[in-house]
Amino acid sequence: MVEEITPAGELFCDPDVDRAREFFRAKPRRMESKVTSVKEAVSRFIHDGDYIGIGGFGANRIPTAILHEIVRQGKKHLGLSGHTATHDCQILAAGECFDRVDVAYVVGLEARGLSKAARRLFEEGKLKVTEWTNATLAWRYKAAAMGVPFLPCRVMFGTDTYKYSAAKEIRCPFTGTKLLAVPALYPDVAIIHVHRADIYGNCQIDGIMVSDSDLARAAKCVIVTTERLIPNEEIRREPTKTAIPYYLVDAVIEVPYGSYPGNMAYEYFSDEEHLKAWLEAENDPDTYKEFVNKYIFSVNSHWEYINLCGGMERLSQLRALELMIPLNANGEA
Repeated sequence: MVEEITPAGELFCDPDVDRAREFFRAKPRRMESKVTSVKEAVSRFIHDGDYIGIGGFGANRIPTAILHEIVRQGKKHLGLSGHTATHDCQILAAGECFDRVDVAYVVGLEARGLSKAARRLFEEGKLKVTEWTNATLAWRYKAAAMGVPFLPCRVMFGTDTYKYSAAKEIRCPFTGTKLLAVPALYPDVAIIHVHRADIYGNCQIDGIMVSDSDLARAAKCVIVTTERLIPNEEIRREPTKTAIPYYLVDAVIEVPYGSYPGNMAYEYFSDEEHLKAWLEAENDPDTYKEFVNKYIFSVNSHWEYINLCGGMERLSQLRALELMIPLNANGEA
């Protein structure tokens, strides 16, 4: 006889669709300018105790400028959706900004190695942890975007991931098949970096979007940083390119190279040397403290951070790498 397992994970966000609808019903949908600054967006829309979802995938198209500002402003007790969270998790761990996390993929920076600073938070028991897979976290966003309290799936059974999740076993009402119900996930704030946006928040994304369209529809508040602001006329000229419509968005900030040191498809490659420096700094507590002070607390903007990392010369090299433009002996395109 197979032992029945009751998952032990805690549910960090309320999946109640009707309560969510009450909130969204009252959310303004005026087509007005939402342009602001990084500091203002973090101060106004992200509060201690909020649950945040971060767009992009791994180190691709991450909203670095907002994440650094969250650390600088000392935001605490955040919940984090660890859906392919790599350098973004590493940044927030530097400020010990979160105390609960839905885990699919965290701590690891993929082939680059593990973040010791992020791992330490887990090992020291400073976090509440509930486990999922990348797919089930994505489906939780989708359930919220669809306005349903859960979605059924056929994954995780027989695994420790299921054991430490907050999913529920159900039976299909049509076939009697055993299914897993994954609850809707409504983050308080979604933070997403995009290629282009207009002042109202209509967003265009090149390359993979993963779950960002669903994340934007699931979150109660959406902060968008963009490589460039474009006229609304350009948005209207090709409406099918709008991945996130304006009525979902609460703040828009133009941040060129806003994903650095992450990758931005068709714009610039990830700065592997700087990411390696992050990981190496974490080997020694004093070195790590100096590193975080230098690259986050001692600067006031994303541009100041980039200038510390080589400025436009380095960005030109990363752009050439992304576009596969040959470099000369001096590292110039």
